[in-house]
Amino acid sequence: MEMKGMMGGFYKISEWIMRLSVTNILMMVCSLPFILVLFPVMFAETNDQVLSNLILAGILAPFTLFPAIAALFGVARKWVMGEVDVPLLKTFFKNYKEGYKQAMLGGILYAVLFTILIVDFRVYLSNLGSWGIVAYLFVALIVLVGVSLLNFFSMLVHYHMKTLQLLKNALLITIGRPLRSLSTVVMCGFVIYISFSSPKLMFLVPFFTGSLVAVIAFWNFYGIYTKLQLQAEKAAEAEAEEERKRLEEDAAIMLPNTEDGHTSIK
Repeated sequence: MEMKGMMGGFYKISEWIMRLSVTNILMMVCSLPFILVLFPVMFAETNDQVLSNLILAGILAPFTLFPAIAALFGVARKWVMGEVDVPLLKTFFKNYKEGYKQAMLGGILYAVLFTILIVDFRVYLSNLGSWGIVAYLFVALIVLVGVSLLNFFSMLVHYHMKTLQLLKNALLITIGRPLRSLSTVVMCGFVIYISFSSPKLMFLVPFFTGSLVAVIAFWNFYGIYTKLQLQAEKAAEAEAEEERKRLEEDAAIMLPNTEDGHTSIK
């Protein structure tokens, strides 16, 4: 029996807390080697320690972090599309298994890009000691690659494509839909900022941050997908209408009206 009123609202909220936290914890557990290597970066005292940990984390990410994130997006896809009562463990690990290879291959490219950009950015800042146009360009590129990565995961769990096609289309969607990309940056950035803004809010990271980012990113992607589907349907209808008119015109030429109102073959 479905509960209504205030109790029903509390029950739904508790359900969503459970869904978000369980999937986020699963993602964290599956990417634990990456987390253990990256965590010391926060307490590193020298640039050499930071660089060595970043490089090692970049090596581990395609094999641990990215498949786990892909599985998280697989669950988020179900939620966004209205299937909120799917079994969490089964859905997560099914997507983890099915998307592991593509997430790993795509993750290698993204890990290389992120490592190069972050290392170059840190070297640039350490040499100049101040922000300039080049520094802002680095930040913009890192954000662009980050949004492209989120779109890559969204497409990975929604389409059956080859890895190179997913990578290319993720970049095209990111660049071709700037408003949606900006919306993803703002909303996901807000969630990440809140999660790390205070020690008191750090509990969000292991329980909610990843799940919320996945839901927001796939929701934005699904908006793009829905709009493209509508445009494709309208284009198909217009093409079918033009074809129908052409056939009618051809039929009128082949079967002209006679004086008595009947048609005859010319």
